[in-house]
Amino acid sequence: MGKTFPDDDEGKVDRLEYQMAIAAALKRELGGAHRAIKTVMRWTGVSERTAKNWIAGSHGPSGEHLVELMRNSDEVLAAVLSLAGQSDLKIGAELHETRETLLQVLKVLDALLGISGVGVGENE
Repeated sequence: MGKTFPDDDEGKVDRLEYQMAIAAALKRELGGAHRAIKTVMRWTGVSERTAKNWIAGSHGPSGEHLVELMRNSDEVLAAVLSLAGQSDLKIGAELHETRETLLQVLKVLDALLGISGVGVGENE
């Protein structure tokens, strides 16, 4: 009796912050038009009403729907990583993708210039 426990809610993301972060990410990725609703429905298999609620920020996706949004939307993935305090993971993934794209561009340039077997990334 009379003992208090530490506040376990410290540092946790609240529901409204989560809902608004997902809504903002969807709007950045897709805009706010009817096309955005149809895209979210296609990505996740949810109803039109559910997609509208997510984009409006009045509700947020959970479970498998969140995973599907993250799979299809870099903005949602970045928002979730940011909410989780893991933004550096997104930056690392982007750097890897950028490196791969640069390697492909260099291979095309090598081919255009007639350079063979010396290109960057040949031994990788």
